Amino acid sequence: MNYIDYVQLNPFQKFVYKLKSFFMAIPGALAGFFKAVGKAIVAFFVGIGNFFKDYANNFAVGGLATKLSYVIMGAGCFLNRQIIKGVLFLAMEVGFIAYMVGFGGGYLSQFGTLGTKEAYTGLDDFGMPVKVEGDNSMLILLFGTLTLVIIVLFIYLYILNIKVAVNNEKTVKAGNRPNTILQDLKLLLDEKFHVTMLAVPTTLISCFTILPLIFMILIAFTNFDHDHQPPNQLFKWVGFGNFGDIFISNQLYAQTFGKILGWTLIWAVVATFSCYILGVIVALMINKKGLKCKSIFRTCFVMAVAVPQFVTLLLMAQMLSQSGVVNVILHNLGWVDQPIKFLTDTSNPTMAKITIIIVNIWIGIPYTILSTTGILMNIPEDLYESARIDGASPFVQFMKITLPYLIFVTTPQLISTFVGNINNFNVIFLLSGGGPSNVHMYQAGETDLLVTWLYKLTMNNNDNNLAAAIGIIVFIICGTLSLITFNNTKSVKDEGAFG
Repeated sequence: MNYIDYVQLNPFQKFVYKLKSFFMAIPGALAGFFKAVGKAIVAFFVGIGNFFKDYANNFAVGGLATKLSYVIMGAGCFLNRQIIKGVLFLAMEVGFIAYMVGFGGGYLSQFGTLGTKEAYTGLDDFGMPVKVEGDNSMLILLFGTLTLVIIVLFIYLYILNIKVAVNNEKTVKAGNRPNTILQDLKLLLDEKFHVTMLAVPTTLISCFTILPLIFMILIAFTNFDHDHQPPNQLFKWVGFGNFGDIFISNQLYAQTFGKILGWTLIWAVVATFSCYILGVIVALMINKKGLKCKSIFRTCFVMAVAVPQFVTLLLMAQMLSQSGVVNVILHNLGWVDQPIKFLTDTSNPTMAKITIIIVNIWIGIPYTILSTTGILMNIPEDLYESARIDGASPFVQFMKITLPYLIFVTTPQLISTFVGNINNFNVIFLLSGGGPSNVHMYQAGETDLLVTWLYKLTMNNNDNNLAAAIGIIVFIICGTLSLITFNNTKSVKDEGAFG
């Protein structure tokens, strides 16, 4: 469709056309994503090949200092009077060897089996029962993973050691002297200051985010459930068995997963757009010219945001309970004879879902109002004046100026809000706890999201393997939807449209 045909469409037809174009672009976006992944994999292996090529070439043409660096880390520094740097490299090598021999190597040797000796109760020399400790699969997995990360880090330092030795040799051949430790420190505070600033946060992220994330991913490929709890029982690798159970093999798991996934996506869409649309409407009303006491209205919404969300949710849960304020008022007014089960009616779980959506609207609208108010106040007034001169009605001004501007600016926020609602643990857990219960679902209720089901599997039933697998699935869903949606928005394709 060309531009002339498009502008002749009515607003509904334009919406349908854009929606159709979005879904038609998904296959191409997916193909581009997998193509990029393929290129990255090829580039990775090409890089490995080039590394081994350079590794062999540097050894062949390098001098004595370079060759010694292949065996003794820091030799290229010692022989070029970089004593402190050489000591650091050598200490890293000695420390790594000591760690592998005294600690890490033992766990790494059992990493493939996650232990073979199970704890049992035996008899001591006096015939009394005594517990005989066996292998601990949890510790083997944890310290085995840590050892693998340390090996990767050591390989990086080993390569860096060779690189330093090669650079030192080139510097000496050019008639110059390699940098001293003080010169290197000055560089870290000048040209390489970004490295210095990023060192601490990168280290902390690696220790407290990346390492636990790797550990969680690996649990998804084991049978670490309520029947295999260390240290009394062992668990083992099961490959993609947990994912097979969730999707196909285990009917109860698959049924529960399908139902919760459907509700999670419905919840994310409704919760995101209901708060956004209603928030925009209220923001337009507050920013309407001629309205008095605008600051009071804005202050009220700011105060609503200032109250911690969990406090509001817990209060609403109490108010909506069978003996809560809402039911008491309805009963005193004579509108109901029996308390309404807003969040616990097993015969009508839709009631709980609608109630949760309404409460979420109450909580979410103020955030949208605050964010869109600033945007509305910054739309150039000249655009509206020109539209009024051309005879555009308020509705046309909204559809042609206000709405496109809002969508352009807030699209990234909408995407992040959508992903946040997929993982919106607080609203579901604090309001309904995932209920009402359903005996046909495994460790889940009618309003559970994937993230709350994951929590219940872990905390209530110790099915850590299923929880880890669900966590990976949630990540894939959020990551894929975010990348595809964001890269197909006008905010990315035409960044300067409203500049």
